[in-house]
Amino acid sequence: MPKVISLVELKPGVPVRLESIAGGQSVRQRLFSLGFHVGDTVEVKTQGILRGPVLVMNLTTGNSVAIGRGIAGKIRVEVDGVS
Repeated sequence: MPKVISLVELKPGVPVRLESIAGGQSVRQRLFSLGFHVGDTVEVKTQGILRGPVLVMNLTTGNSVAIGRGIAGKIRVEVDGVS
């Protein structure tokens, strides 16, 4: 059974499916405008030091964007075999 975790818990380089966005309408709308949709395959490229931003690549569209850790914590992803 797939495990659902937040994007900040994910190790870099692991492709996962975007499951849901646990934020308000403005957060969902902002991510939608950046090209991130439920069902897309995404991958964390890097995580900033000292709670900095998270660089995320949408493998479905090819977009890369730096997302603040607070918003990244609201993005739930479905992953297999990640502890």
